[in-house]
Amino acid sequence: MLVIIKSAPDTVEGKRAVKLARDMAADICLIQNAVYFAQKERLEGFCGTVFVINEDSRLRGLKSEDMDKGVKAIDYDALVDLVTKEDKVVGMF
Repeated sequence: MLVIIKSAPDTVEGKRAVKLARDMAADICLIQNAVYFAQKERLEGFCGTVFVINEDSRLRGLKSEDMDKGVKAIDYDALVDLVTKEDKVVGMF
C-alpha cells in the first residue's frame, strides 16, 4: 500500500496520514508541503519506505543532508510508476 501525503507535518491532515501509513504498514510518498516530514527525526520509528519528490523538496529549500538517511528522492514520473505498481493507493490531502 502507498499513502501519498501533501499536508505539512504541523497539520491535522499530515499527522493523520502518517498515522494511517504506520497502522497499515504502508509506504509513503511526500509531495508539496509534506516534504518537511522527510527532515531528520520527523518520522522517527516509521518502518515503511519513504519517498520524497525531488522538485518539491528543492522548491522548499530542503537539501539531502537535511533529510533522514532512508528517504528516497524520486521525480513525478517515478511516482506514477509507484502508483501503477501498488495494489492500493491512498491520497491524504
